[in-house]
Amino acid sequence: MKKTIRDFDLKNKKVIIRVDFNVPMKDGKITDDNRIRASLMTINYALANQAKVILMSHLGRIKTEEDKKDKSLKPVAVRLSELLNINVKFIDETRGDKLNKAVNSLNAGEVLLMENTRFEDLNNKAESNCDASLAKYWASLGEIFINDAFGTIHRKHASNVGISKILPSGIGFLVEKEVNNLKPIIQRPKRPLTMIMGGAKIGDKIKLIENLVKKADYLLIGGGMAFTFLKSEGYNIGSSIVDNDYLDFCSNILKEYADKIILPVDVVVAKSLDAKRTRVCDITEIKEDEIGFDIGPNTINIFKSYIDKSKTIFINGTMGVTENENFKKGTYEIAKYLEGRNTIIGGGDTAGAIINFGFKNYTHISTGGGASLELLEGKRLPGLIAIKNK
Repeated sequence: MKKTIRDFDLKNKKVIIRVDFNVPMKDGKITDDNRIRASLMTINYALANQAKVILMSHLGRIKTEEDKKDKSLKPVAVRLSELLNINVKFIDETRGDKLNKAVNSLNAGEVLLMENTRFEDLNNKAESNCDASLAKYWASLGEIFINDAFGTIHRKHASNVGISKILPSGIGFLVEKEVNNLKPIIQRPKRPLTMIMGGAKIGDKIKLIENLVKKADYLLIGGGMAFTFLKSEGYNIGSSIVDNDYLDFCSNILKEYADKIILPVDVVVAKSLDAKRTRVCDITEIKEDEIGFDIGPNTINIFKSYIDKSKTIFINGTMGVTENENFKKGTYEIAKYLEGRNTIIGGGDTAGAIINFGFKNYTHISTGGGASLELLEGKRLPGLIAIKNK
């Protein structure tokens, strides 16, 4: 069992908390603050125990100076101030005298948020490559390190693995909750166990599919990835998205697990994503110039029938293009049907879509899509490994 924030005396200590404030923004405004809210329990615990709190997070990817213009964490500091009902000090630096002075002037019960850690990626990818000198500098700002950023726990970065090798370290309540909720799926799921997979491409989830199909009782496949499976079975998928490099993989795994893998029987098609005319058709009736953008009503009902006989459900990936009103019904109907059941929502776009639908009644909604998938694949997570056991 890993050390947690509960295992440290935080009073008057400078506590660095690596959080995941990688929130979606449009025109400088946050469109979904769920990841900020997810960090509140750990931050409030540190404040209640009179810590001097230093928050670190990334926001998006930084490859050029231009990227920095709309990737500042300043709007996050404003929103966090509202949620905590205190003034969160924001420092627009990732290193330097201004940051040093602000940290050293912190009082117990105060919070400081420094600028986007990935601004340091313009320095030979110092953050993403876990640069030792950067990690040493950041560690010098604090006395205790708490990793509560589940969304990046599968990455080896200076702001998580790097600092944790230098300072006394533990995990926060969010990371603890994520691991505790996801591990039972791997170790002792209540059966039947049904995995629902979606999203656009299969290449990103090959290892996961290989791993899960062995553990699951049923694997329901929707979204864009379904068309690679369908094409491998000889269906004409029109102009739908396909990963041609994985046709053999799909064909082989379908043969090996024919009793487990369930594919769509009908789809919603159109000639383009913004087309006004759409139609529902059987998978045998897709025309050459049509693209499949969602699962159809018969598929929805079939998926529901498997959900009915399941005791544990894990879903990752959307069933269609949820940003478009014409192609969100599959995801909406399945998400709605999963409410109140023993269901784990696997983060990423899936969690975002479901939260936007307003559904909340699930066993667990993960904040980390990639991290949750790698944990289920059985991979060791660098950010978690770096934390010592009790």
